[in-house]
Amino acid sequence: MAAMAEADPNIEALALAQPASNRASGAITLVRVRDLPLSAVIGINPDELGRRQPLIVSVELTLAAERVDTLDQSVDYRRIAAEAERLAENHVTLIEIFARRLAERCLALGPVLDVDVSICKPQALVRGTASVSVRMTAQPVTAQ
Repeated sequence: MAAMAEADPNIEALALAQPASNRASGAITLVRVRDLPLSAVIGINPDELGRRQPLIVSVELTLAAERVDTLDQSVDYRRIAAEAERLAENHVTLIEIFARRLAERCLALGPVLDVDVSICKPQALVRGTASVSVRMTAQPVTAQ
């Protein structure tokens, strides 16, 4: 008899964040862009100023729709990549700021409940990779 797979706590947490109507179906749709290489004007140290540095960007959006049948219910992953590329064109001091700004832009792209942005800066350390992650949730629209 095959062993039962353990429940993924990340998936469970996402399911609990969904409205009750979505949890009933168990459907959660994620749109991902992973390991997007960018050349960015980023940094605060004297050796970083005035030069481009590599970043590796990953983004995960949780869509609002329980079921996605059209692009209007989703976000085109090319738009996510384009936002990251546009952000990389102007100087940003910290990767934390870059991640937050990209998360804000991604929330504005369509029917998104939340976004998780990870930025790696591979040349920041002699050994290892510096990285940050930002998770941002869409603010509910209030009736006026």
